Amino acid sequence: MQDVTVVTAHSVNPASTARIGTHPIHPMLVPFPIACFVGALVTDIAYWQTAEMQWANFSAWLLFAGLIMGGLAAIAGLIDFLSNRLIRRLAYAWFHMVGNVVVMLLALFNAFVHSRDAWTSVVPTGLVLSALTVLVMLFTGWLGWAMVYHHRVGVAG
Repeated sequence: MQDVTVVTAHSVNPASTARIGTHPIHPMLVPFPIACFVGALVTDIAYWQTAEMQWANFSAWLLFAGLIMGGLAAIAGLIDFLSNRLIRRLAYAWFHMVGNVVVMLLALFNAFVHSRDAWTSVVPTGLVLSALTVLVMLFTGWLGWAMVYHHRVGVAG
């Protein structure tokens, strides 16, 4: 005997359009900019405490890598957002998208600040921008979590 599942318009999970097979691309990419931007904050703190130039270099490299990977994650997320009206109907999705644009703008501005010479590239502006980036990212990450676990965005079945 087979189980028959009745699917109504309200029970369909908002699907991810940008995917490889059944695996959504956006959640595969987001850990990279998260790690890079948190790493930039950690290396900024290390530079602030030690004045060792290599920590400032690490911060600049992490910001660059985070911006590249964040851009790729943003493209995948934007494809999902624009191609599925069920996702666009979620207020969480709008706040998640706008918040992540803020994260990327903060990180971009921070990368420009980090292109200056040593101490002025980190203390105090770079350090503050790194901390703000991570704080906003915590909020947008929580929104992304809520979209998956409460609204089942991109969840198969």
